[in-house]
Amino acid sequence: MDRQREAIAQTYGARLILRFGSTVSGKTHPRSDIDEVLVERYLERLVGRMIDVNYHVLIESGYPPPTDYYQSFTQLARLGVLPVEFATRIAGCAGLRNRLVHEYDDIDAARVHEAAGAAVRDVPEYARHVQRFVEQGV
Repeated sequence: MDRQREAIAQTYGARLILRFGSTVSGKTHPRSDIDEVLVERYLERLVGRMIDVNYHVLIESGYPPPTDYYQSFTQLARLGVLPVEFATRIAGCAGLRNRLVHEYDDIDAARVHEAAGAAVRDVPEYARHVQRFVEQGV
């Protein structure tokens, strides 16, 4: 595992996911039967925390709370926190979060594995944008 991915994984609580892999990718630890559950739980927590941050930033900036989780990301774009294209892309994680929280039977393991890869890529970018906005004191 390269050092950059390891650092991101440690920072965002995904180290076990990267270490044990996924049954979908075929890269699993021989004795791991919990990798899918770990991925789902980490994603649920991660997206939930981003949504909490979104609401906090919006409300502290004088905006009303968004009507749904998806809009919490797109409204950050209107506020100038996130680039529009990025906000629209990352907002899709709100739907996955809802499916995971409510334990819908139709959760596709391949999509969850794909979302984990997207999270490793997108969450650090999201955090940089939010941090930059907060440091500007807007």
